[in-house]
Amino acid sequence: MPDVTANARTAAAPARVQTVLPAGKNRTAARVQAAVLRGLVGLAALLTAAVLVFLIGYILVMGIPNLKPELFAWEYTSDNVSLVPALINTLFMTAFSLVIATPLGVFAAIWLVEYAPRGSKLVCLVRITTETLQGIPSIVYGLFGMLFFVNALHWGYSLMAGAFTLAIMVLPVIMRTTEVLLIAVPDSYREGSFGLGAGKLRTVFTIVLPSAMPGVLSGVILATGRIVGETAALIYTASTLPKVANSVFSSTRTLAVHMYLLSSEGLYINQTYGTAVVLLVLVLVINTFSGVVARKLSANKQ
Repeated sequence: MPDVTANARTAAAPARVQTVLPAGKNRTAARVQAAVLRGLVGLAALLTAAVLVFLIGYILVMGIPNLKPELFAWEYTSDNVSLVPALINTLFMTAFSLVIATPLGVFAAIWLVEYAPRGSKLVCLVRITTETLQGIPSIVYGLFGMLFFVNALHWGYSLMAGAFTLAIMVLPVIMRTTEVLLIAVPDSYREGSFGLGAGKLRTVFTIVLPSAMPGVLSGVILATGRIVGETAALIYTASTLPKVANSVFSSTRTLAVHMYLLSSEGLYINQTYGTAVVLLVLVLVINTFSGVVARKLSANKQ
């Protein structure tokens, strides 16, 4: 019997070695794979940061020397190609579009998350439609705005036609961002509010929506960036008149359209770089302001 036991142990020893060695090899392969993935992620982040720094640096280097006083004249002429009217119109267009799109997007997201039956076909259809609208090219929105707002409703090429077109364009962005953040709010918040006697509407507007407000502002920031940089849709709906809009039915030109027209003419390349610097600064200021507001709301919530 001792000899049989010793032989069994001797036979089992290589088996244990054979089972340990592959595990060690697997751990080594896992470490190598993790190192490779970390390297790829770091390389991707480095390339992204490098491209961003290059773009911003190139615009600043080429544009800052061309920021001349005549570029900031109050009235546009073919000599000074002032950007001030386009800058003011950009602020008007952004504010008007967000006033239309933000309430609609937020309320639609609230209905989808809080009131609509979860998993229903209607909710799935609305979400598919929203995702589809996000991928439609802006020139298609511009064509729709021209046919419907400009021609059918007889608004003409105006600030209102451009603002409504942009509102339809950014509505899916605000809606989907708000919906995702509302879904992320824990159900325990709602249950606690109901337990204290609050109704559905009060729970939504005093508990759920404030908890998701930073995400709502993130959607507004994304929408603002798309509005400020839009050109194709506005050429079809708001025209290219380089004057400050004195009413919602006035033809107008935003800063992005102004920069596009200057570059397409080929006579004001230097002024185009200067306009690009102003547009870049405008977007940074708007995003910074929105980020500060989002942080303050998060601090107040905590």
